[in-house]
Amino acid sequence: MAAKHEAGARRAIRVTPAAWPRTEQRLGWSLCAPAVGVMLAVTALPMLQALWLSLQSYRITDPGSRRFVGLDNYALILADPLWWHTVGVTLLITAITVSAALVIGFALALVMHRITFGRDMVRTAILVPYGIVTIVSAYAWLYAFRADSGFVPGWLGVANYDFFAGFGSSLFVICLSEIWKTTPFVSLLLLAGLAQIPTELYEAAKVDGATARQRLWKITLPNMRGAIMVAVLFRTLDAYRIFDNVFVMTGGANGTETVAFLAYRQIISRTAIGLGAAVSVLLFLTVVLIAFVLVKAFRADLSRIGHE
Repeated sequence: MAAKHEAGARRAIRVTPAAWPRTEQRLGWSLCAPAVGVMLAVTALPMLQALWLSLQSYRITDPGSRRFVGLDNYALILADPLWWHTVGVTLLITAITVSAALVIGFALALVMHRITFGRDMVRTAILVPYGIVTIVSAYAWLYAFRADSGFVPGWLGVANYDFFAGFGSSLFVICLSEIWKTTPFVSLLLLAGLAQIPTELYEAAKVDGATARQRLWKITLPNMRGAIMVAVLFRTLDAYRIFDNVFVMTGGANGTETVAFLAYRQIISRTAIGLGAAVSVLLFLTVVLIAFVLVKAFRADLSRIGHE
């Protein structure tokens, strides 16, 4: 009788494969709800205030002329070629830095995962750039590439070349510094994905005669889809909001202005609070759109992870 009751209880609590997504969704919302609640409580008021300011014509130097203009600020920004140029520059920096960080980060993750001698020392050395404050690393790269004080131009045999005098060379240094700073973060996320792959899969593949390249494409990458998605999502959202490197190295000169820097320039330099708030709102909406597209693109793969 006890065995029958136990079997019945097991059948009652058994979750069918069709119910897995709903069960995981409820569990995910339950786990995220406290953090989401705190984040909304902290960020809701500034976001609403920025949205309200974006609907007004308001200069901090002339508070008496403040008036409600509706969507005029957004129409003005979207009709300005400067906005689309900054969006293009931001997307270019994002594409270059995320792609490079993903490839280099994956190589570093493989090294950290497979190395046995001095593993802790190697991992610490790789993660050092990520621990440096962004503004400090930006100044370090600035002084390294400047024609008057830098050592890199001399190493490259172009001692008098000014890397910050043109668009392409300035963007090269900005992207290089961003890749150096953020690649350890990507490698750390990918290392966590590598650690979750069962070693039995590699052993079975070796027995079957699979080469290292086949094991990489058939075992490693398919089982790291979740870690790759998280790394790409986090890194893309962070790269699209790049500000520090541009502020330190070029100040937006030579056409290197990004969306975040444009918002800063409108608010701080031009004291145009309404226009700056509108740029900030558009930046936020763009980041939300990018996150939505990336999550949608990876959703099909992530839904199968753990059930295959």
